[in-house]
Amino acid sequence: MKKEIGVFMVVSAVLLSGCGSDDSGSAKQGAGESPSNQVATQPQQETKQGTTESGQENKIWSSENNEVKVSPVKVNKYGTPEVVSVEVNGVNKEFNWQVAEEPRVFYTDVTGDNKPEAVILSNIGRGSDTSVDELHVLNSEDLSEIKVPNYEEVVAEHIETQVTKNDDGNLAIKVKAQGEDYEFSYDVDPGVKVQNKLNFGGTVTYVLDNQKIFSYIGGSIGTSPIYVCRFHVTYKFDSLKNEFIVDQIKAESFGK
Repeated sequence: MKKEIGVFMVVSAVLLSGCGSDDSGSAKQGAGESPSNQVATQPQQETKQGTTESGQENKIWSSENNEVKVSPVKVNKYGTPEVVSVEVNGVNKEFNWQVAEEPRVFYTDVTGDNKPEAVILSNIGRGSDTSVDELHVLNSEDLSEIKVPNYEEVVAEHIETQVTKNDDGNLAIKVKAQGEDYEFSYDVDPGVKVQNKLNFGGTVTYVLDNQKIFSYIGGSIGTSPIYVCRFHVTYKFDSLKNEFIVDQIKAESFGK
């Protein structure tokens, strides 16, 4: 079934970031990646000396009631944490996570088993045309990471796109998301070179709202890039696989 998506002007890209934490799991902020390599599980301990820059070793980001604490263990030459320690109820584990901005930390049930998980949302890269979030969900008992599909997996498995430049300069964009068809147009300058498919990865925003996980994945054309649409992805927990899977995808145009 085809849906015509309304056309409207994009004034600016929306870069969402949150601050603070909420045990209810309500927060909004846009990429997420698949679980990162875990370094070690260890008793609670102070940050290793000599691995962080001045001031970094004292940073602690926590959930609202301090059930989950995240602190940098090692930073790169630019001062960005690249190894962090996560502590939940006295259990501590280190992860190879990059944290470019202050993470948002939550302690809430997102799997539906009536047991809270540790949820860490962080931005790993932001620029004038880019903003990429990363999401991590941890079992609060052993700090094992629960997989959430990253944007690359979502696009590869569930989204097909086709971009055609018409003689009048307008782009005809066709999208199929989970078997549902969308068509819309976008007016571009004649000199803009476009590929025959949408590009992804420039903007990825994760949202934790009412104990549910969502993401917004931007689709772009050109090398600049020019964002022409976004995909609203809803995730649900699969108890048999013990991981999150894509539940629903909706496409929204940024046409002009």
